[in-house]
Amino acid sequence: MTGLEGSIGEYLDYLAVERGAAKNTIESYRRDLTRYAEYCRGQGIAEPDQVCLNHVMGFAGWLRGGDVDHQPLSDSSVSRMMSAVRGFHRFLVRERASESDPTAGAATGRRPRRLPKALPVSEAIALVEAPQPEGCAGLRDRALLEFLYGTGARVSEAVALDIDDLDLSPASASVLLRGKGGKQRLVPVGRSALAAMEAYLVRARPELARHGSGGPAVFLNQRGGRISRQGIWGALKRSARAAGIEREVSPHVLRHSFATHLLEGGADVRTVQELLGHASVTTTAIYTLVTVDRLREVYITAHPRALG
Repeated sequence: MTGLEGSIGEYLDYLAVERGAAKNTIESYRRDLTRYAEYCRGQGIAEPDQVCLNHVMGFAGWLRGGDVDHQPLSDSSVSRMMSAVRGFHRFLVRERASESDPTAGAATGRRPRRLPKALPVSEAIALVEAPQPEGCAGLRDRALLEFLYGTGARVSEAVALDIDDLDLSPASASVLLRGKGGKQRLVPVGRSALAAMEAYLVRARPELARHGSGGPAVFLNQRGGRISRQGIWGALKRSARAAGIEREVSPHVLRHSFATHLLEGGADVRTVQELLGHASVTTTAIYTLVTVDRLREVYITAHPRALG
């Protein structure tokens, strides 16, 4: 078998011919696995053997969280789609097209409460300061990372950001972010992000725009088009390497870090809820668990009677 899409096609043929699955079942699996292939492409995966357990669990999380193009799915819908993914990978193992099944350790029930993986403040700062402000790519990457960490924007919101969404006047610097379900929110832009954005817009973006037709997009790729999710992941990975950060870093980790560091700095949950664009404060409340864990660490190491 060659390629993820080709393997999916062979699995659907197997269901139809050898298993005699109904037409509606085949179409349902086709939709689910097409969505799976879309996610895998976004992770740079072209072959089934490149998939690991983290990718499978990441796909489930992506389904639950949704993005600018997809509504969040319920646990029952996620379970249905994951069933298709498990069947697909088991088929590949049976056909000796894959050596192992990456879904073998994937949880199938309701998602357990999971704490966000926030970077320590020192690592977050090292990450956003890693791109050297020399050349168009360096200026763009610095502005992009400062923007993500400084506003808590989702990666889809950074991709969709247009020039008209920015107000970079020093007295009222802010950005209009378009989140899930078309909801909009206005988020302040801090001084570090403001300086990086201004440097990029003045010194780099005009040069990048000469190579293509990015239109109103704020963040452009080397060809002058609107930057993609993969482009943002690439900027993060380059910067993480340059900063000597060994842990896995993603745009969502920067969003987690934004929220966690605000709460640790004294912000209230309701304010962080508004900044993140969460529909319910209960979604934001999980970040308070991180700060409680941090307080517990400090208490245990600092209080003379903490350990009895």
